[in-house]
Amino acid sequence: MRGKFVTVEGIEGVGKSTNIDFLSSIIEAKGFTVLRTREPGGTPMAERIRQMLLEHGEEPLPDIAELLLFFASRSLHISNTIRPALAAGQWVVCDRFTDASRAYQGHGRGLGLERINLMAQWVQEDLQPDLTLLLDAPVELGMARAKKRGAADRLESEDAGFYQRVRDGYLGLAAAEPERFAVIDASRELEQVQAAITLAINRLLSNS
Repeated sequence: MRGKFVTVEGIEGVGKSTNIDFLSSIIEAKGFTVLRTREPGGTPMAERIRQMLLEHGEEPLPDIAELLLFFASRSLHISNTIRPALAAGQWVVCDRFTDASRAYQGHGRGLGLERINLMAQWVQEDLQPDLTLLLDAPVELGMARAKKRGAADRLESEDAGFYQRVRDGYLGLAAAEPERFAVIDASRELEQVQAAITLAINRLLSNS
C-alpha cells in the first residue's frame, strides 16, 4: 500500500521543526514508518543545491534562477527520496514543498503562479500532498522567533514586507484548497498548536 505524503508549510519562526517531530511521533505511534525530509534538500545533491540557495554568496542570485534551483532540487528529491519511500509504504513528512515556491517565489518575489504551476506539473506529475499543515503566525512574531535561532541565512534576511507577501500567499493557497490544507494558528501555546495538529492528522490516519 502506498504511503501518505504530508507537507508542513509556513514562514520563518512558526515552529515547523518542533512540530514535524511531534507529527511524526503520532504517525509512528499508529504503526507506520515515517521518513522525515525537507526542501530544499532531501538527497545529497539536493542538499548541495540547498547550500547554494541559502548562503550569502558574492554573486547575486536572480529570482528566476532561485526558482529554477528550487525545482532542480525538488526533482532530485521526488525521484530519489519521496517516490521510493511512498512506494515502499512509508509515510513521508516533508518540511516545505511546492507550496513554498508558490508562496516565496510566486508571491514574495512577485513571479506569479502560472509558471510555477507549469513547472510543478512537469516536475511532480501526479504527486500531490495528501495533507498540508500550514503553521500560520503574524510576521512580526515569526521574525522575532527566527532571530533567536542565530545568524540568518539568505532567505531569512528578507524584510517584513517580503514575509507579509509570503504569509498572504500561503493563506490564499489554503483558502483555494481547503480539502488539502489545515491552517494551524502557530501563535498560540505549543500545547494548543499540537492539539490542532493532532486533530488534523487523525482525520488522515482514520482513512488509512
